[in-house]
Amino acid sequence: MSNEIKNRVANSKLITIDLEDFYPIGERVLFDIKKWLFAEQILKEKDFREFVKNHNWQEYQNKYVALTCSAEAIIPSWAYLLITISIAPFAKKIVIGNLEVLETSVFQEIIENLEIENYKEKPIIIKGCSNKPIPQTAYSQLISKLLPVAKSIMYGEACSSVPLFKK
Repeated sequence: MSNEIKNRVANSKLITIDLEDFYPIGERVLFDIKKWLFAEQILKEKDFREFVKNHNWQEYQNKYVALTCSAEAIIPSWAYLLITISIAPFAKKIVIGNLEVLETSVFQEIIENLEIENYKEKPIIIKGCSNKPIPQTAYSQLISKLLPVAKSIMYGEACSSVPLFKK
């Protein structure tokens, strides 16, 4: 009889997926157009177009940008589209909304492009704790993507996971 301690987690076929490992490098920027409104309430087309024309869009090089307006103003859709045309050559990604919408969009793209062949008929644990802003929706999207191929799916840490699915 051996007194050797075996690490069953390390020796298992369990695959851990940590969405933090997929977190793309790049600054996230919330671009608020409120400062470009007259009295922070009214969009004057001529002035707005002038702001867009004269703004230094290169400062958004390789950044993830969420376009928003924090003022209680009615902003026509074309205003965001005009900004998008100017910022698109520089930014990695542009969305209309807040930073959570931005992260959700970033992870939706990552998960859509995730190669799942390596997870076929394997027990999977999706790591739950992260230091980066992983949107809750990303976990749901990941599970939806893995359901057709996974043997089982758990959530948490290997030492204390919550079983979610078993084929």
